[in-house]
Amino acid sequence: MPGLNALSSRHTVIIQHDTASDYLALSYPTLRRHEASANIVLAHALKRVSAEAALSGHQFISDADVHEYLSTLETSHLSPHTTSDSFWLTMWSLAPSAPPTLDLVLTCVNWTLGEYPIFLWTPHHPSTLTSEWLIPRITQLVGHLRSCVPPERVYSVFGMTPLVKAFARQWTDVTGFAVEPEPFYAAYFSFCTRHIFQGSAAELPEGHVLRRATLHDLEPVAQLCKEFADDTVFFPLSIENARIEARELITKGQIWVYDANGVITTICAVTRNSQRVSAITKVYTTPAWRRRRCAEFLVRDVTARLLFDCGKERVVLYVGHDNNAQRVYDRVGFAGLCGKDKPQGVEDSIELGFVGTNRGHW
Repeated sequence: MPGLNALSSRHTVIIQHDTASDYLALSYPTLRRHEASANIVLAHALKRVSAEAALSGHQFISDADVHEYLSTLETSHLSPHTTSDSFWLTMWSLAPSAPPTLDLVLTCVNWTLGEYPIFLWTPHHPSTLTSEWLIPRITQLVGHLRSCVPPERVYSVFGMTPLVKAFARQWTDVTGFAVEPEPFYAAYFSFCTRHIFQGSAAELPEGHVLRRATLHDLEPVAQLCKEFADDTVFFPLSIENARIEARELITKGQIWVYDANGVITTICAVTRNSQRVSAITKVYTTPAWRRRRCAEFLVRDVTARLLFDCGKERVVLYVGHDNNAQRVYDRVGFAGLCGKDKPQGVEDSIELGFVGTNRGHW
C-alpha cells in the first residue's frame, strides 16, 4: 500500500475534493455520526447532489471502506491543484496500526448570490482542541488553501471559535491580510429535539396565519430579506438581489411567513437540510411588528413541522451572543441559550473577516 505507507510518516494528510459527491463519499461516515454539528459543511454539499444519490448511493458506507480508499490513494491526488470555484478540503490523521480519522473539514463554496465564507468544522469536542493538536493542522490546512485561491477570496471564516481564531492568526501570517477589528458574527449553535420542544397554548389573533410563502408574497418577502441583511451590517443586499434570494427560497419551499391579515410580518427560512437534521437559517420580523410574539409563533410552528411532520431528529440554528432572539428560541425549546451552563451540543461559534478582501454574501 504505497500511498498509506508514504503518508503515515507525515501523520496527517489533506485531500482536496472538487466535487460534492467525492467529498461526501469519503467523509459521510463521519459527517453522519455528527450530523447536527456538521450541518454547515454537510448540507451545502448535499444541495449539489441529488438527495437519493447523496444518502443511498455513496461509494463508501463504512469507516473500513474509507480506510481501504485512503490506503490506495496516489499521492498526486493529494497535492494542491487548479480547482473549480467550489471545493472541499478534508484533513485525516493516519497511523500504520489505526483507522484513519477525519480531523478537519474546510469548505470553499458559492451560491446564487456569490461566495460563501470559508467554513471550518471538526468532529472533535472543543475542549479537546489543544494548541499542540490544533496549530500544526491549521498551519497545514492554511498552506494548502493558500495554494488554491487568491487571498482576496477568503473574506471571512466561520466555525467553532477555537478553529476560527487559530485559522485567522495563521492566515494573516501567511497572506498579510489583517483580521477586521470586530467579528462579523459571534453566535451560539443550538438545537431542539422532540423531547425538549416547548409547545404553547396561546392562539394566533383572528385572521393571522402561519404558512409557507408563495410567489404572491415575493415583494414583501424580498423586503424582509433585505431588512434582515441590512441588520447584519457586513452583508447588505440590494432590493434586486433580495428579490433573487426571495424567489429562490419560495420556489424551493424553504421559507415560511407570519401573515397578519395579509401583512407579511415575519419570515423563517430553512435552507440547510440533511437526513436527520434541518437548520433554521433566517428569522426576521419587521420593526413595526416586533414584541407581538410573531417570531415565536412562526419559529415554533416551523420547528414542530420539521420535528413531527418531517421526522427530523434535530432542528439547529445559530443565534448571536447579544441577540434578543435567544429568549424566543429558549421559549420554543432550543437548548442552552438562557442559562450559564451550556449542554453538550451547544457550541460557541464566530465569523472573523479580513481587511481588503472581496466580500461575498451568505
